[in-house]
Amino acid sequence: MERLTRREEELMHRFWEHGPMFVRELVALFPDPKPHFNTISTMVRSLEAKGYVAHEDYGSTYRYHAAVSEEEFSRRTLGNVISRYFENSYLGAVSALVEEEKISVEELRALIERIERNRTDQTR
Repeated sequence: MERLTRREEELMHRFWEHGPMFVRELVALFPDPKPHFNTISTMVRSLEAKGYVAHEDYGSTYRYHAAVSEEEFSRRTLGNVISRYFENSYLGAVSALVEEEKISVEELRALIERIERNRTDQTR
């Protein structure tokens, strides 16, 4: 899937938090000064073209909803970061976290245990 702009990602978070909405409802969620209706409508249509949002017909208008879960989006985003900045090496990403002291030895042990549990579960 295509990457999202910061503003598009903001809109997606609103869909994940509030569920299906009409564009006017989405605009109402913004603080003052609110963005113009047409601006938000264009961004929502862009999200739909990228496959992140879908719509249902309601007469002459549409109600939009997230077509991608927040969890799926997070996984894809992490994969993109690892691909772009760590040459597709998850080990490289974890190593960077270790070097920056962003992950503890206890957390690494818990991660190893989780991996081993997953492998055991898959072989059953």
